[in-house]
Amino acid sequence: MATINSNFLKLKAGYLFPEIARRVKAYSEANPDKAGRIIRCGIGDVTEALPPAVVKAMHEGVDELANRSTFHGYGPEQGYEFLRQAIVDNQFANLGIEADEVFISDGSKCDTGNILDIFGKGNRTGITDPVYPVYVDTNVMAGNTGDANDNGAYEGLVYLECNAANGFVAAPPCDKLDLVYLCFPNNPTGAVATREQLEAWVKYAQENDTIILFDAAYEAFIQDSSIPRSIFEIEGARDVAIEFRSFSKNGGFTGVRCAYVVIPKTVTGKSESGERIPLHRLWSRRHSTKFNGASYPVQKAAAAVFSTEGKEQVAALIEHYMGNAKLLRETAQALGLQVFGGVNAPYVWVGCPAGLTSWDMFDKMLEEAQVVITPGSGFGAAGEGWFRISAFNSRANVEEVCSRLKALVS
Repeated sequence: MATINSNFLKLKAGYLFPEIARRVKAYSEANPDKAGRIIRCGIGDVTEALPPAVVKAMHEGVDELANRSTFHGYGPEQGYEFLRQAIVDNQFANLGIEADEVFISDGSKCDTGNILDIFGKGNRTGITDPVYPVYVDTNVMAGNTGDANDNGAYEGLVYLECNAANGFVAAPPCDKLDLVYLCFPNNPTGAVATREQLEAWVKYAQENDTIILFDAAYEAFIQDSSIPRSIFEIEGARDVAIEFRSFSKNGGFTGVRCAYVVIPKTVTGKSESGERIPLHRLWSRRHSTKFNGASYPVQKAAAAVFSTEGKEQVAALIEHYMGNAKLLRETAQALGLQVFGGVNAPYVWVGCPAGLTSWDMFDKMLEEAQVVITPGSGFGAAGEGWFRISAFNSRANVEEVCSRLKALVS
């Protein structure tokens, strides 16, 4: 009989968002008269249509595939040059990043999990708490942790607590880490790190030979020009950081799937013999072996995000979602709730009313207001007592959510 990867047995009962879906489904079936009123502000899925420039480019890509003379079969596993160069020109100009340091993929969720393939066992890994669950669960699956304790924390991971006192931005620890996950703008809290805070992390990484895994999937939502959008804006980061980015939230690609990883050739890890090995080389080998590339029409569509029309249309999408975030943030504040995020990120992180746990608030919102939010405790022990509201929705739905929240809390 085939044996299994027993690390999967260490995982908690269910990944956060499927568990939310299960509870919503159960409520809907038990309350069919209210099912039609449910507004989902939980999972961070976009709701607005793809930008017209993206749609046009995708159609053009499909048309090319329909003609033998312009047909494309297997493309470069690392991504087509036209997209990789467009990314460098528009996202990393003057930061020293080259097109062949960009790897196109089908999603940052996949990339932040798959990156563990190139790292060995026994690395001391830091994660922020609250945290995007994928960072934790993929480390568990890879055998990098022990079992979880009663609070859901896994032996073998170093939890860097984020809270109201530190603005939900963890400072570098006193002890040494080999790997650390940083996500800014942050999912779930919506917090952003200042230039000074990121400089402290890069300095820490240089002094401790640490690799920063920097998730910048929400960088397009930064409104404050003083906040860095890329870790590579910080001097020295090219030697210590890998950056993950996505077209999902800015271009509406959650159902299309396209993202990319930036791995400078100067970032290295250590072999068992102590030799310094470029991580770029390892990821390129892994990518070529396990991935056949994002589809040609999708990469054509992604490149259109950087066209003149695409930039204007994406900016309009960002403005729409950030307008939603402003309404949600101001409503929660007016109700006397503690609020973070919603300024440079599409997530609003709200303190639960006194006496309610995160899941209590989830149940109350679902059962009494028919609004789906995300319980903060699902992102880690430090998220207890908080909940996340996503601004990815129509304006009408967000205005209705604000109205229901006022009726529920006031």
